[in-house]
Amino acid sequence: MGGATGTEARDIGWPGARGVRVPIGKPTCEANKSMDSSASPAAQPGGLFGPVDLDGPVQRIEAELAAYRQRGLRMFASSSFQTNSVVLLHLLSRFAPEVPICFLNTGFHFPETLDFRRSLERRLGLRIVELFSPVERGQQRDAAGRLLFTSDPDHCCHLNKVLPLEPVLASHDLWINGVRAAQSETRAAMAREERGRMGILRYHPLLDWSSRMVWTYLQRHDLPSHPLEDQGYHSVGCRPCTRKVGEGLDDRSGRWTGLKKTECGLHLGGTGSGS
Repeated sequence: MGGATGTEARDIGWPGARGVRVPIGKPTCEANKSMDSSASPAAQPGGLFGPVDLDGPVQRIEAELAAYRQRGLRMFASSSFQTNSVVLLHLLSRFAPEVPICFLNTGFHFPETLDFRRSLERRLGLRIVELFSPVERGQQRDAAGRLLFTSDPDHCCHLNKVLPLEPVLASHDLWINGVRAAQSETRAAMAREERGRMGILRYHPLLDWSSRMVWTYLQRHDLPSHPLEDQGYHSVGCRPCTRKVGEGLDDRSGRWTGLKKTECGLHLGGTGSGS
C-alpha cells in the first residue's frame, strides 16, 4: 500500500457539476497489480464458499475497456457508492483510472454514504465529479408545500438524478455503470451493452456477476463494505426512501417501500439489446 498525498478540484465545465477531484500522487490502493488468488480463503478449495473463478470475468472487462478506449469513445461512469459499487470502482481504478466517476449528490444521502465516498476516493484515487440538480431545493415542493419525496418520488428522482445527468449523457459516448441482473427484474432484462437515453451507449460490465462473485472480489482485494450494510441496509439510496431489507427479500426491496417504484429512472429507457 502506498500513500496518496491529496486531491485537487478542477472545473470541468459540465452544467451542474461542482468539479472533478483529481488525485495528486500515488493512490493508496495499488490498483495496477494483478489479482492474487491466494488472498482470500473464500477463493480457495474448502474455503468459506469454495472457489470462485473471477479471472475470466475480470480479464473480459479489462479487454472491453481497452477496446472502448482504442475506439476513442468518451467514457464516464456513475456510482451510488454502495457496497455493490466498490467492485466496479476498483476495476476502473485498475484498468481505466482516467474515467471520471459521476456522483449524483441529491442532498438527501446518508452521512455514512458521503463518508464512504470520500474514503473510496482517497483509497482508489478516483476522479469524482459531483452532480447537483439544477432545481433549487426550495422549488422541489408539491402544491401543499411538502418536499417531493413525500408525495411524488418519481418527480423527486427526475429532478435530482435524471436531470443532472443529462448534460453528461450529451457530452459522452459511453456510460459505464454497475447494475447486476440479480438485483431486480428490471435489471435482469438489460443487456451487457445497449443504447440508452440520448443515444448513449450503456455498458454493464457486472451484469452477470452474482452476489457471491461480488463478495469474493471484495474479500480478495481487502475492500470495504458500506457501513450501513451490517445494519440491514443492503441497497442504500437517499435517506427518506431507503429502509432496512426484511428477511428473505431481495436487496432492493428496501427502496421506496410500499410503492411499485423500483428504479430512480436512471436505468430505464434502454434498448435491452446488445452484446
